[in-house]
Amino acid sequence: MFKKFSSEDVSAQNQVKASVQRKIRQSIAEEYPGLEPVLDDLLPKKSPLIVAKCQNHLNLVLVNNVPLFFNIRDGPYMPTLRLLHQYPNIMKKLQVDRGAIRFVLAGANIMCPGLTSPGGALDDQVGAETPVVIMAEGKQHALAIGFTKMSAKDIRAINKGIGVDNMHYLNDGLWKMERLD
Repeated sequence: MFKKFSSEDVSAQNQVKASVQRKIRQSIAEEYPGLEPVLDDLLPKKSPLIVAKCQNHLNLVLVNNVPLFFNIRDGPYMPTLRLLHQYPNIMKKLQVDRGAIRFVLAGANIMCPGLTSPGGALDDQVGAETPVVIMAEGKQHALAIGFTKMSAKDIRAINKGIGVDNMHYLNDGLWKMERLD
């Protein structure tokens, strides 16, 4: 998704109205209850909230020109990896084994065997079409963010094919863009 992403991919930036800002804050608060105590610091009410529209129906939520969240086609808002490294416990986690790390860092989707092997870990509470964090065996920080294609129970049972769609990973275009000027 963000493999070759840069500031040239942003087609428009709009400061949103207060009502739209409240809706964005509310949907983020519902999606990530763990962010509730720091939500006022992340998305201050008085600070202008900018939504940058990009190609492929992608929206970036910016505060002080720093991308904090993104969503695709009015789907759920997902935090950027930089934000996730600051607040690591706000999303459900899945873990891949050591053999999958280099493929995930190259932008590949996460395959079921990488999650079900001895180094991998699944949270059985994760359903299909859920935003999740991809952790790596032996590493403390998140490797990627993605959407599950099937529930964790199905991933374990089927153990074949794509388990998680990789949306945003370390060293992709969004990671390299610390600020959008």
